[in-house]
Amino acid sequence: MKYTKATNYALHTILFMIEHAQSEKLSVYTLAKHFNVSDTYLSKILTQLVKAGIIDSTSGANGGYFFSKKVEEISFMDIINAVEGNFALFKCEFNESKCPIHKVMADAEKLMEGYLQSKKIYELAHEENFEINEE
Repeated sequence: MKYTKATNYALHTILFMIEHAQSEKLSVYTLAKHFNVSDTYLSKILTQLVKAGIIDSTSGANGGYFFSKKVEEISFMDIINAVEGNFALFKCEFNESKCPIHKVMADAEKLMEGYLQSKKIYELAHEENFEINEE
């Protein structure tokens, strides 16, 4: 299983925002510059996070992105679902309701999703050896 690059950027962007701008707005330009990615590309990812209710945005001279949800409540799964969508990773092409392979895969996915839902990204910012990549 592999998540897209967009999920990678979304997770890192939220963590960066927790560390640098919990109470202020960050522009897409500032975020894109930090991650050395196009602001158009990052803007699409940020739009998905806005639609999911994780962050919000305002336009104008003092505009930017800010948290619309308490940062302590944002889970890895919230961010992943915002970018990847909420769908099964494995779909049996045969008789799904009787397929033993489907059951094993579905059970494994539930365990992983439960773990990612329980892990809050905010916790990473408070780990002793935490260091965000400052390029």
